[in-house]
Amino acid sequence: MTDSRSPRRVERLAGGWQFHLGHATDMTRDFGFGRNQRTFAKAGAQTADAAMPDFDADGWSEVRVPHDWAVNLPYAPPREPVPEAEADAVAAHGFKAIGRAYPENSVGWYRRALPVSAADKGRAVWLEFDGVFRDCIVFVNGYVVGGSASGYAPFRVDIADFLDYEGGPNLLALRVDATLGEGWFYEGAGIYRHVDLVSADPVHIPQWGVCVRATPDAEGAGVTVSVALANAAGTPVRARLEQRIEGPDGATVLTLPPAEIDLGARGEGEWSGTARLAAPRLWSPETPELYTLVSELVVDGARVDRVATRFGVRAIAFDAARGFLLNGTPRKLLGVCNHQDHAGVGTAIPDGLHAWRIEVMREMGVNAWRMAHNPAAQSLLDLCDETGVMMIPEARLNSTSPEAMGELERMILSSRNHPSVILWSLGNEEPQQASERGRRITAAMAARARELDPTRLTTQAFDRGWGEGASLAVDVVGFNYRTDQIAAFHAAHPDVPVIGSETGSTVATRGAYANDPAGHIVQAYDTEHPWWASTAQEWWTIAADSPNIAGGFIWTGFDYRGEPTPYPSWPSVSSYFGVADLCGFPKDDYYYYRAWWRPDQPLVHLLPHWTWPQKAGAGGKGEPVEVWVHANVEEVELVLNGRSLGRKAMPRNRHLVWKVPYVPGILEAHGYTGGRRIAGDVRRTAGAPAALRLASEVPGPLAPRLRAGAHDLAVLRVEVVDAQGTPVPDADSHITFDLTGPIRLLGVGNGDPTSHEPDQVPERRVFHALAQAIVEATGKAGRASVVARSAGLEPAQVEIFVHDAGAAGGS
Repeated sequence: MTDSRSPRRVERLAGGWQFHLGHATDMTRDFGFGRNQRTFAKAGAQTADAAMPDFDADGWSEVRVPHDWAVNLPYAPPREPVPEAEADAVAAHGFKAIGRAYPENSVGWYRRALPVSAADKGRAVWLEFDGVFRDCIVFVNGYVVGGSASGYAPFRVDIADFLDYEGGPNLLALRVDATLGEGWFYEGAGIYRHVDLVSADPVHIPQWGVCVRATPDAEGAGVTVSVALANAAGTPVRARLEQRIEGPDGATVLTLPPAEIDLGARGEGEWSGTARLAAPRLWSPETPELYTLVSELVVDGARVDRVATRFGVRAIAFDAARGFLLNGTPRKLLGVCNHQDHAGVGTAIPDGLHAWRIEVMREMGVNAWRMAHNPAAQSLLDLCDETGVMMIPEARLNSTSPEAMGELERMILSSRNHPSVILWSLGNEEPQQASERGRRITAAMAARARELDPTRLTTQAFDRGWGEGASLAVDVVGFNYRTDQIAAFHAAHPDVPVIGSETGSTVATRGAYANDPAGHIVQAYDTEHPWWASTAQEWWTIAADSPNIAGGFIWTGFDYRGEPTPYPSWPSVSSYFGVADLCGFPKDDYYYYRAWWRPDQPLVHLLPHWTWPQKAGAGGKGEPVEVWVHANVEEVELVLNGRSLGRKAMPRNRHLVWKVPYVPGILEAHGYTGGRRIAGDVRRTAGAPAALRLASEVPGPLAPRLRAGAHDLAVLRVEVVDAQGTPVPDADSHITFDLTGPIRLLGVGNGDPTSHEPDQVPERRVFHALAQAIVEATGKAGRASVVARSAGLEPAQVEIFVHDAGAAGGS
């Protein structure tokens, strides 16, 4: 990932890591960490055995970063009966065997060699961590050099002073303690986001040192730039700052006047200035155009540093009467809230899977994403910039403690150049939200946010206390649920913009159409929700018809481990909230939103499936089945085995219902607009399972094509079908996956919120006919394949081509 045009070297530390569990209470099993009071007494000596370069790590596992060790831990039911009042807290982590009760699983150690050499001597060398969960200590050659208490805020560690430049081993080690969590949901454990090693000239631009703001106006766009400079050398220096702006096509569109900056010995400096872009191409969900500011430092005629900063030209505003405006035009925020968690990989989501998850949501019509409840990964923000998805990062701590304010600052400084970021959220359902204390705390956070970034407003997600407490300290008031109370708030506070910061929380088990509390199954009709939430239709019909509501963020886009509402007890281990399950397989509510969030794309979606042998009756008079249709056409006709069951007008932002006596065969829904049939859907009665169907989730005429060195991935969908190719809705066949060629398995899943099967083995049961396997290219080119097998069923195969073109990987 090093830029060949820059004397700065950036290496992504993805491979080459060794991992071993430590121990939270047994120092002998924690590699001597804390064996006596000298742990922090003498720098570089006796900190921990595993932190030393000469430690024998034989028997440690080879892993790649991002890495989540918790996803591979066993599930564990509560050891004692759980009082009802504590059920949510006990179930929060998804019953993984981690935390205070499992000290043997709650500390992890990482080691790897650092790729430094004599050429790095005298340079500024540092490590950039985008997220380590959590409470980590960073060692270099046995020295404690830094760390972070937060599992979510990015952080930097300067390491130049601790390196051996004469050819000796340079050992990076991390002790990561996930004993205590920061949220109330599955949070994983380990180095679950990227790590970069940076080697720069002593005169350089430090991390997050460039800030670009570009706002369109009648004459083009005004651009404001600020650049921080650092001199790590012991002598003063004069640096020349040269900058240019490259357009979306890579051509230079503007050259800024050069500037001379004097830097003292081990000193810092800053330059700021303005420029104008003529006829800029604006950033939006439809046209996510990106510009690049190239900042270069020249000292004594030599080009010593180069930093490229992407940005977008767009105007954002929140108006109390008109809602959200992008580039001067009102538009609804059609959003989802999401944790960083996916089947098979836990929180260690690779960039390719981030991209795939974004596309699953964009297909539904999503244009906005709220990170719940923490700062977002930089790779996710990069992808949102590229795809036009608007983002709300969120502070993890609503506090003015030095730790909390430091986390807030790191969130904003790391992310403020991303055009996708439209608001800074300062908290979520905080205990002090409705109090004067809450107002003071949030007001101080908001003031600091405005100092760091005056171009964006602040918000907070409230589930009570609107019009008091902290809601008086933010610019945009967030409503978590209670969408029906927004009208009264707007009447009382007509000058305050509002958003639905969390909406819906409709719960469902994918593929299930009857409630079964004993089996922890929730029907997938749009009917089920906790007492504090609503159906999809209930909140959206309010928001859609209220111009003052800027939009809403449904809880959630994807299911996630932990917080298994409405069944916070064993065996449920993941949530039921998503419009897609933990694998990203859509539930039926996905198509409700798809219909009304993409009204220009005709859609008819029919539910449930049409395989109900237990409902069949004599003489063709079976038990009635409740049939729903989500659609955005004018009329829908339901047809069973060629016989019309009637045509109904489709009410806007709602759905249609029929009661149909079950008869095996073909059930169809035909959608009409202007009297012309323009969309439809069909359900067929399935026979016995006969075969597997395996395909990449990115359809196309060719097999998946992956770059060898870039660690591209393919998301594979396996489905159980009958002899005619009809999905068998109640199938639960056990599948094995055989991989050949230069690929490796990242993980598997099936979307079952009660499944306790392991995530990173080549086998899984299907759940309601579906399972998923995620495979990744390794460092070699060649032909690969995945074969899915199940006893008694015809196997299926996918060919994967791994090529060298465009390969770029980490060390």
